[in-house]
Amino acid sequence: MTNFISNSPGKPEPLHLNWTAVAFFGVIHGLAMLAPWFFSWGALGVTIFLHWLFGSIGVCLGYHRLLSHRSFKVPKWLEYAIAILGALSIQGGPIFWVAGHRLHHAYTEHEDKDPYSAQRGFWWSHMLWIFYPKSEFFDYDYYQKYAPDLARDPFYCWLNRYFLVLQIPVAILLYFMGGWPYIIYGVFVRAVVLWHTTWLINSVTHMWGYRTFDSNDNSRNLWWAAILTYGEGWHNNHHAYPHVAKCGWRWWEIDLTWWVIGLLKTMGLAKDVNLPPASAFSE
Repeated sequence: MTNFISNSPGKPEPLHLNWTAVAFFGVIHGLAMLAPWFFSWGALGVTIFLHWLFGSIGVCLGYHRLLSHRSFKVPKWLEYAIAILGALSIQGGPIFWVAGHRLHHAYTEHEDKDPYSAQRGFWWSHMLWIFYPKSEFFDYDYYQKYAPDLARDPFYCWLNRYFLVLQIPVAILLYFMGGWPYIIYGVFVRAVVLWHTTWLINSVTHMWGYRTFDSNDNSRNLWWAAILTYGEGWHNNHHAYPHVAKCGWRWWEIDLTWWVIGLLKTMGLAKDVNLPPASAFSE
């Protein structure tokens, strides 16, 4: 299967379906569907906990607000630990994730330059961009240019290359904790649910919801997406002020990830935390 996008007038670039990606995500989705036959309350609890740990702390706090936007600082040992949690989400290595997200902000909704442009439709922004990969978004030699701060760090280079290997010790630990039910739920169900909740920020929050700020894109604040993503769903706030550590600004805009950043700040572990400017509340 081949699709086309246009990088310049009259010069469409063919996009080929990546069958390796289809097989990888298809197998994990298929294994997650075994969940009814392996159900236990303990396994479900593990899924919820790891969804929060790898999702809120690893991806939302780590990959997104810390590494992509540098909206606050933590000691390097803690930064590395949080990045490992992000890598355990199976959403790519840190250099890949950060580079793609920075491109998303630099060229928001541009059909060619935004990796998951919502202008190409719901399913493209949600997941098809992974199945029809463009070289500048998926080839290391290209995308590392957009995350040079991470690409210069040997630890992040290693983690970017071997992030999938980290699932092995997780699976072994889960097996000894609760056997196959814990693996089915703690690895496969958790991965699928976390993928789709994260991808919702690329898709639905550029389509539905309310706008507090007149940003140069169609980003939206969507309450139920914010609940599923620990505060990331206040996406219009974020696009208006991407380097602010807090996504939920109004009292009802619950942002669980921000609560953790606030806790780290209270403990003296988070410093130089970027807060919303006073002028923003008059807009």
